[in-house]
Amino acid sequence: MAYVDVMVLPFKSTDLKAYKKLVRDSAKAWKRCGALSYHEMVEEDVKPGKTTSFPQSVKLKAGEKVACAYLIFKNKAHRNAAWKKFMKDPFAANFNLKNAPFDMKRMFFGGFKTLISF
Repeated sequence: MAYVDVMVLPFKSTDLKAYKKLVRDSAKAWKRCGALSYHEMVEEDVKPGKTTSFPQSVKLKAGEKVACAYLIFKNKAHRNAAWKKFMKDPFAANFNLKNAPFDMKRMFFGGFKTLISF
């Protein structure tokens, strides 16, 4: 079954254009490195919760939006190999976090094995 990497992060609403460009470039790099697919979403219906929520998870500030991405791989070994390639890809090798249109310190991510798919 597929292996999925998921990322959630905040970005400034005013940086949407720059964020979209970054996401397009990132998706191309991930596809070059072996990801089966790359999906990026931006909040539309996320509300602060009483205990937890997407806005709380990234410590969302005024003027920011929450983005979520997921990448699909054949399995964990395929994902690990793709990550190794990605880290050597020019996109990742030349990436400058200081100019990124998102706050890496408030990003969280992880790998998930598929439990059910239909």
